[in-house]
Amino acid sequence: MARVGILGGTFNPPHVGHLVCAQEARDQLALDRVVLMPAGTPPHKEIADDPGAEARLDLCRLAVAGDPVLGVCAVELERAGPSYTADTLRVLHDREPGDELTFIVGGDMAESLPTWHEPREILRLARLAVAERDEVRAGDLGARLRPLHDGTRIVFFDMPRLDVSSTDLRRRVAEGRPIRHLVPDAVADEIAAHGWYRPTAGVSPTEQEHHG
Repeated sequence: MARVGILGGTFNPPHVGHLVCAQEARDQLALDRVVLMPAGTPPHKEIADDPGAEARLDLCRLAVAGDPVLGVCAVELERAGPSYTADTLRVLHDREPGDELTFIVGGDMAESLPTWHEPREILRLARLAVAERDEVRAGDLGARLRPLHDGTRIVFFDMPRLDVSSTDLRRRVAEGRPIRHLVPDAVADEIAAHGWYRPTAGVSPTEQEHHG
C-alpha cells in the first residue's frame, strides 16, 4: 500500500508554488509520493491561453523530472467530458485499491467543497489535505466541512506563502518578461521553444487578456 498525494490543477503552466505545495504535503503528511494531475476539461471554468492538454502534461513531466517522490498522473486526460474529482478518484481507487489517497487543495478550494459534485464520495475515497497557514481560518473550514465526514477525512498542512500564479506567469511571457526561477528551467525552456503564451500578432497583452 502506498500513501499517494494528488495535486490537481490546470498547471498552465506548472510553477514553483505547485512544487513547494507538493513537497510540503508529502513531508508534513508522511506521504510516499505526490503526483501532479493536470485537468482535461474542468467543469466550472475555461482554461485561458491553453496550449493544449498534452502540452500541459509535458510541462508537468518536465517540472518533476529528477525528483524521486514527485510524479505525474494523466488520468483526467484519458477520458472525454468534464473532469469531476469524484469520478477521477473512483478510477484511481479501482486501479490501485490498496493505495491510500490524499487529495491536496488550497483553503479557498476547500471552502467550496460542499458545492462540488459528490463531495461525500470524494471524502470517502480520499482524505482532503488543505494548505492553510491561518489557524483561525483552518478552524472555520473544519467546522464548515464537518457535516460531510466523520472527522478523520480532512487534514491541514502549512505552506510557505509564495506570491506566484500561472495567470501572472502567462502575463509575464506575453509582456516579454522572464519567468526563470519562477518555474523549473526545463519548463521555461519548453515554453520559450514553442512560443506558448506569447500575444497573438497584432494584439497587445492587455487586449489578449480581455478577449482570451
